[in-house]
Amino acid sequence: MASNAIATTNEVDVSAVIEAPLAHVWHFIKLGEFHKFWPAIEKAERVKGTTSDSDVYKWTFKDGTSLEVKQDEHSNINHFITYSAINAEPELPYSSMVSTIRCEPVTSGKLENSTFVRWSARFSSDADLGVIEDAKYKRQDALKGLEAAASSMSKA
Repeated sequence: MASNAIATTNEVDVSAVIEAPLAHVWHFIKLGEFHKFWPAIEKAERVKGTTSDSDVYKWTFKDGTSLEVKQDEHSNINHFITYSAINAEPELPYSSMVSTIRCEPVTSGKLENSTFVRWSARFSSDADLGVIEDAKYKRQDALKGLEAAASSMSKA
């Protein structure tokens, strides 16, 4: 499929039930900790020169690309984080992206004491189908990594 195909939606929404307690999953949901669970990220570091009230991190991916992300919201009470892409090398093929990760405890049933994680992203209208599909697969891969990281905490 051509990379300039028109996207039918500019949103990505992936989810997973991670068989680890909410506290273990939530431990990793900080912009500076994503490299500890997302296999594609080599390192995450606070951008120098930013103030303590503007959390901006640079994610360096294993393929050599980098993405600066700004924390827009973070709630330890409601267990969600929202961040936006603000700079990239090489330049992104779209104007903007806002992403949210929400975590909910599973409180009953066979998966009690697990965590439901939903990771959504909204892209600007100039994002094509290739961007949307790539974002979906990257988030699915990251959720697998999050499950492995949180599960290893549970066994420790």
